[in-house]
Amino acid sequence: MHEWALAEAILASAKRVAEQENLKEVTEVTIKVGELQQAEPPILRFALSQMKTETDLFKNAKFHILKAKSTLTCRVCATTWQFNLKKLDKTTAEAIHFVPEVAHTFVKCPKCGSPDFEIVSGRGVWLQDIKGAK
Repeated sequence: MHEWALAEAILASAKRVAEQENLKEVTEVTIKVGELQQAEPPILRFALSQMKTETDLFKNAKFHILKAKSTLTCRVCATTWQFNLKKLDKTTAEAIHFVPEVAHTFVKCPKCGSPDFEIVSGRGVWLQDIKGAK
């Protein structure tokens, strides 16, 4: 249930931004979640809805969760490709869900077969936009 930890971090970061922007109330938060982060949007949204009530700053906030595609680049042959988590079997997808770094064990370059690749995008969580009232 790392979605709860993510929700806590998202709210803490959004609070810092709101304070920097002198917002009295946050009305919308747009969050981008990398595909390799494997956060379940419904669980993350639920966690945010439960945690937001802990402060008046977020009491009316709406959270928009967008998914960022994963792009990988092979360090051997420089091939760049889009990673598709849905093409993995359930056991492999679950292993990557709990420990994303093991992706190198299961994912190979489609051109040369090397497991030595860089995750260019699609890992992590970003606050894309915060709206509110001053």
